[in-house]
Amino acid sequence: MPKNPKQKQKLLYIMKFFMEKTDDEYGVTVADIIDYLDEYDIAAERKSIYNDIECLRDFGFDIVKSKVGKISLFSLVSRDFTLEEIKLLIDAVQSSKFITLKKSRELIRKIEHLTSENQAKELHRQVIVANRVKNSNEDIYRNIDCINRAINKKRKIGFYYTRWAVSRTGARKVIKVRRHDGTRYFLTPKALTWDDENYYLIAYDKEAEKLKHFRVDKMEDISVEDVRADSAKAVDKFDLAVYTKQVFGMYGGDTVNVKLRFDDELIGVVVDRFSDKVFIQPHSDGTFTMTAEVMLSPQFYGWLFSFGDQVRIVSPKSAKNGFHQYLDRVRELYE
Repeated sequence: MPKNPKQKQKLLYIMKFFMEKTDDEYGVTVADIIDYLDEYDIAAERKSIYNDIECLRDFGFDIVKSKVGKISLFSLVSRDFTLEEIKLLIDAVQSSKFITLKKSRELIRKIEHLTSENQAKELHRQVIVANRVKNSNEDIYRNIDCINRAINKKRKIGFYYTRWAVSRTGARKVIKVRRHDGTRYFLTPKALTWDDENYYLIAYDKEAEKLKHFRVDKMEDISVEDVRADSAKAVDKFDLAVYTKQVFGMYGGDTVNVKLRFDDELIGVVVDRFSDKVFIQPHSDGTFTMTAEVMLSPQFYGWLFSFGDQVRIVSPKSAKNGFHQYLDRVRELYE
């Protein structure tokens, strides 16, 4: 038996060395590998290293040999994630408001381990999270875990839902208070979705007989209840893609079929919102009409208002009246 117990782990250490020290720009020599193993008191000969490299190749590691003059270099040139994909993951973590500053830094450090040390240094220079708007709720990971467990087990969840309020007393003027008169919610969780840089729970409220959504970072004291999830038409036929198209900014309202008329140049806006599968009816005056099922809310009317006279509501009358009321309320503020 080998004197050093780590001798049996020789191949694992070589694999670790390739993953940490090499990429498509940086290679190592056989001597470098022998020196690295020596740090762990693992004996190795040149011939055995060549055999180990071949063993790793046979297993599926993309290790290539290159020449710099008379020196042979070996590199692990492909991984599960490309450098561009890792940059994308880091950008997503940086830009996400619902992930706290502390969790963002922890996640980015873990993501950087998906590539070599040299490429990780390049990535680290691009990481800027200190001045971004970030959530302060450190329990958000636990919240997400509880919700997922409840969904998988088909159980209800209990939680308190909070909102920010202005305090008229005390030193701190921005305080968090519990909604629903401080009463705990007991609902059937259906899905988690990311919208406008926030994480939302979509859940079924049996008493109201409808789906509702809640920002996960505003949920407190979440528990998985020993009560089976409710079964209802709204739950069984739930389609997340359809739901997110209907809801604007995750603010709910009455769901109606709204017919809209847009100028042709806004077709990209419509596709971004409703996908390129949306049915449109072109007109000879440079406009087109389309119909979509949406939830009427101030956020929907605000979205329409941002396009000025390039869009108008054709039907129904309830949507027209709602838009009139929205505009009147805004105008009254300036009279």
